[in-house]
Amino acid sequence: MRDSFSQSNPQTFLPETRPHLLFLMRTHVYLLYLTFTLFLSTGVTQASLPLNLVPTPPPIESSAYLLQDFDSDQILMEKQADKRLEPASLTKLMTAYLIFEKLKSGSLQLTEPVRISEKAWRTTGSRMYLNVNETVPVEQLLKGMIIQSGNDASIALAEHIAGSEETFVSLMNKKAQQLGLKNTHYTNSTGWPHSQQYTTAQDLARLAQTIIREHPEYYRWYSEREFTYNNITQTNRNLLLWRDHSVDGMKTGYTEAAGYCLVSSAKRGNMRLIAILMGAGNNKIRATESQKMLDYGFRFFETYLLYQAGQVLNTEKVWQGEQNHLTVGLTSDLYITLPKGQYQQLNASLHIAKRLLAPIKEGETLGTLRINLGEETLLERPLVALSSVNKGNLWKRLFDHLVLLFKK
Repeated sequence: MRDSFSQSNPQTFLPETRPHLLFLMRTHVYLLYLTFTLFLSTGVTQASLPLNLVPTPPPIESSAYLLQDFDSDQILMEKQADKRLEPASLTKLMTAYLIFEKLKSGSLQLTEPVRISEKAWRTTGSRMYLNVNETVPVEQLLKGMIIQSGNDASIALAEHIAGSEETFVSLMNKKAQQLGLKNTHYTNSTGWPHSQQYTTAQDLARLAQTIIREHPEYYRWYSEREFTYNNITQTNRNLLLWRDHSVDGMKTGYTEAAGYCLVSSAKRGNMRLIAILMGAGNNKIRATESQKMLDYGFRFFETYLLYQAGQVLNTEKVWQGEQNHLTVGLTSDLYITLPKGQYQQLNASLHIAKRLLAPIKEGETLGTLRINLGEETLLERPLVALSSVNKGNLWKRLFDHLVLLFKK
């Protein structure tokens, strides 16, 4: 039961919303609850389907799959997403990522010539048809690897970066660990079949997300439908690039052991989804089933940016400090993915210790932001200090100490 409340000055926290801050005090609990209720600017809240009435995801013909929102990380549907499976040419996502990192650091240039070794020239499987001992710019090799899935291009780039493909593979595994890909291991740069070369749909989603977020200038190549090299034009094997204009990537893969695989990404409006499909029966099935996943996600869900990193969510009283107040917020942007029509029913609450004592360091966790839909808690995030407050002088500390003695 609320003992008292008062309304503060309105602030804009969410698009087309105006939260009201209710200061609630419970005498038997040393917590201050600040509740933000999210309304439309019209003040009207409409009913919508509860979470448990979202349509059941469609059946997907594959060994494993996953559909995830790019911004919120919310998984919308999945099956055996953490099962280790051979990735085939999806391996080239990591190969490309390492090259993108070198380009970003400036240690590699797109115009830099790469000499093609006999090993790269002799490689089988999908190729861009390089010639032994010729020199090819990095950009051409990247396009050949991304668009044509050239094994020869992958090996040429690996050798150029690390001296040998074997050394490059060690860099791939090290990067997988750094990215938190706990169920991924590489033995080559191409995806050639090997019992110790494996990954999961979950790890692939994280890798794809990282590439899109960190290297948008190179990600655009994954949307190109064809590439010509050595007077040979080859088309991108991702059939969704022709079927769905919202799809702008990403990579196909196939071996007899892995089956037909596809990592795809699409953006409609401000919402981007990543779909992972592994072990489909043929090229048509992998495209059709991936399209089913993407359509399901866009049709029944929507994603919102609730709060930005560093945005002031509230101002808190600080005792015994050089300053009397500090602001609190989040360290990163907070997105949420919901069934369509649920956004108006969200409410958010801050849970912060009643008495904050200096010193407080910037970034120090002071409480929790909780996002609820009805009685269900959807998200919790740490609330941090957006600035530091040093200890006050002796008189300030003594005065605040005496005041606190008389406060219940």
